[in-house]
Amino acid sequence: MIKIVCVGKIKEKFYRDAIEEYKKRLQKYTKLEINEINDVEDKNKKIILEKEKEKIEKHIDLKDYVISLDIEGKEMDSLTFSKKLEVISFRFPHITFVVGGSYGLHKSIKDRADLSLSFSLFTFPHQLFRVILLEQIYRAYKIQKNETYHK
Repeated sequence: MIKIVCVGKIKEKFYRDAIEEYKKRLQKYTKLEINEINDVEDKNKKIILEKEKEKIEKHIDLKDYVISLDIEGKEMDSLTFSKKLEVISFRFPHITFVVGGSYGLHKSIKDRADLSLSFSLFTFPHQLFRVILLEQIYRAYKIQKNETYHK
């Protein structure tokens, strides 16, 4: 099972449509759960990160293999990512991806992560990044099954 815990709601219909398309495609390979956490309104970055952390932690189980999405994380290509997911899924039935808000993730969430992953040094809008994440997870399964798509 893949779980995605993310800060923020998807506002634009075209992002929601893309997310729904990848959710539909992924049904063939895994159960998928997406947990959206409301943005925290405050002027203090520390307060925002703390409140987001508390909400995120409610969606992480002790048995989960947690992958934090962090610009400082490890970069890998799609083939390596696919192999990594395959290896992880043999040992852990639940893989949880955590996508932070505008200020990233609280240090304790980063420390809890079993893997910190970066998709790029570029900054992406959070709504677009969620689509990119789902696409890469889908691509990973296609690669694992040796099905055409990824080239």
